[in-house]
Amino acid sequence: MPKRRLLTPGPTQVPEAARLSLAQEAGHHRTPEFVATFAAVLDGLRYVFATQNDCIVLACSGTGAMEAAVVNTVPRGGKAIVLSAGLFAKRWGDIARVFGVDVVEHVVPWGRAIDPSDVARFGTLMESSTGVAHDIEAIGREVRKTSALFVVDGISGAGAIECLTDDWGIDILVVGSQKALMLPPGLGFLSVSEKAWRRIGATPNQSFYFDLQLHRQKLREGPTTPWTPAHTLIGALAHNLRMIRSEGLANILARNRRLAAATRAGMQAIGLSLFAERPADGMTAVRVPAGIDAGFLLKQVEQRFGVKLAGGQGALKGKILRVAHFGQIDDLDLLSAVGALEMVLAEAGRLDELGAGVTAFMQALVEVPVMGTAS
Repeated sequence: MPKRRLLTPGPTQVPEAARLSLAQEAGHHRTPEFVATFAAVLDGLRYVFATQNDCIVLACSGTGAMEAAVVNTVPRGGKAIVLSAGLFAKRWGDIARVFGVDVVEHVVPWGRAIDPSDVARFGTLMESSTGVAHDIEAIGREVRKTSALFVVDGISGAGAIECLTDDWGIDILVVGSQKALMLPPGLGFLSVSEKAWRRIGATPNQSFYFDLQLHRQKLREGPTTPWTPAHTLIGALAHNLRMIRSEGLANILARNRRLAAATRAGMQAIGLSLFAERPADGMTAVRVPAGIDAGFLLKQVEQRFGVKLAGGQGALKGKILRVAHFGQIDDLDLLSAVGALEMVLAEAGRLDELGAGVTAFMQALVEVPVMGTAS
């Protein structure tokens, strides 16, 4: 059986220190030790998110954190403007409608970036269903001209590409644990601005578990959580956040940009064109050649070479491939992905000769120097 290489844009590879932490006997969560760990994690999250805001940690998926953002800020009968440019951006509207919110949806074709002049209440930093990076900074400047809250889905993007929460005026940033924070699924995070807290305080309480005001109160008391936290995941996250700080976030983002450039060069050299008009540095989405189903390529590269990539979702199923280049994913992981795809395409009669993809990948890496480690 081939060695497995997990290269999907979530879940992603989990560092060894975090895996070993999760293998230990679970302790109790109402202890001074947990309070100290939790405080360190909150500080680390503020570093990654580039914010001084409160960070809320929920035992849920990123979708749960999205629901918490909606239910705490928009009353029934209220209005939310949703910028929809992919499957996960569309989810904002799906959640809001369940809670009786009047949704005004601005839809752009999947693969295109949102025009910053399309002022909105909700946005997505990196749409992992399409590989698009939206210009959140520019959109934030437009939203600041209004009284609306700026709520951003950073589940895939935060920690993988630049996200300056405070500088860009993001009122609520939603993040998940299984992406650039390099954990298994199970934690959702929200960074909440003072403007957002004022809106939350004026919104009738519509949730028990996701009552963010109660979570904020417990932060002041501990810091702790109102309900049983996923404290084993929080303990593992402490290791990952120390690793991120040790390397330095600027170095991590530069490494992701370098890997993104190399991956795209390799993919294009074997005839796989980029899907996103404004590609994100955290992942690459490519179209498969006409006459070949993406599912066939995915199955072949996984069964033969152990390389796990992601396919398209919704309307893009069978049409695109997605590969991540953040977290623990390194040069050789991605070289393996390009090489595996190249061999499968050659055997399917879609390439005249081997070597173009891996050569383009390696050449692109050589052209961009590796940054040093932060002190």
